Formats: sequence, C-alpha cells, structure tokens
Amino acid sequence: MKGQLIIISSPSGGGKDSVIRGLLDILPDSARYLTTTTRPMRPGEKNGVDYHFVTRDEFEIMIKNDELIEYNIYADNYYGTEKNRLNELLNNHLIVFSNIEINGKKNFDKTGWKNVSIFLLPESLDILKQRIIARGGLTDEAIAKRLDTAKKEIAESDIYDYKLVNYQGKLDETVAKTAEIIKTRLGLDINEKLS
Repeated sequence: MKGQLIIISSPSGGGKDSVIRGLLDILPDSARYLTTTTRPMRPGEKNGVDYHFVTRDEFEIMIKNDELIEYNIYADNYYGTEKNRLNELLNNHLIVFSNIEINGKKNFDKTGWKNVSIFLLPESLDILKQRIIARGGLTDEAIAKRLDTAKKEIAESDIYDYKLVNYQGKLDETVAKTAEIIKTRLGLDINEKLS
C-alpha cells in the first residue's frame, strides 16, 4: 500500500471540503475518499462525486458483512467508510483525503488504521454561525443544534495530530499551511503546482 490517509475534520461550516478541494489542486497524486451514506441526495449533488449514496438496507448489509472500517449515525442517517474503496485509493495514490467527523476519527483510531489527522478550527463561533446561516436551508433550531455540536467537537479536537485555524476569507492560506503540514509529516518533496 503506497498511500497515506489524511483525515481533515471541522465543525459543520468549518471549511473541510473547501480545504480538501484546494489540496487536491496542489498536491500531486492525491485523491478524495467519498463517504458512503444513506442520507438523501441534495439538489446539485451527484452519486460518486459528492458521496456514495445507498439505501438503508444496503448499508445494513455492509455492516453485517463487515465491509466498513467505521460508521456512524448522524441526523438519523448512516455514514461510513468502505474498506474496499479506501484500500483501492490507498493502493493507487500517495495521499488520500477523508473528511470524516470526530466520531469517525475516533472509530478509525480504535481500528488501528494509520492516519494523519488535522482539525480545522473556526476563528470564532460567531463566524462559524454566519457560515452555517450563509449556506441556507436550515431552521433556527437546526443552526443552534449544529453550533452545539461544533462546541463539543472543538472541545474534543485534541485527539487530532494537528489543529489549524481556518480564518474567514483566507482559504488559500489555510490550504497552503495544511499542505506544508502534510509534506513535512510525510517527508515529501512536492513542488506545488502554480494555481
């Protein structure tokens, strides 16, 4: 297996997907692992591009057949990491990113799967709240729930190898700092592509 799994987590609205997209642009031979979920597809999402969407029955068969490294239930939907899909990516790429949340990270650690983990912190909860609101489509109650979850995740983020503040409006800076951490940790001499 030639690849290294890099877990990048953040609270909801914390920028993990944007940072991963930026890293994929500048780090050669990198790929993104897509989580498998039972949640309904949102408008604009595509199966195999955003997530691997499956039915609840299909997911429960995967659990029964021990096809998952880890899985969780979040907002009444299953989310999990399929062994075969992750192994295939790790065999074919130097770096594989996963955006699993904190419970997924804990489950990975319990299984002994090697990973390098980075937690993206918001500069403040107020700014995180603004980001969540800006996404749209959430009730006040749902926003409050996400902020409450964010507080708990931030409090537990010491289980990550690295923590980095993702400042509002400074995505490129966060991507560059994250790339440096990865290159240093993996001992890579990667010439970044000019973006």
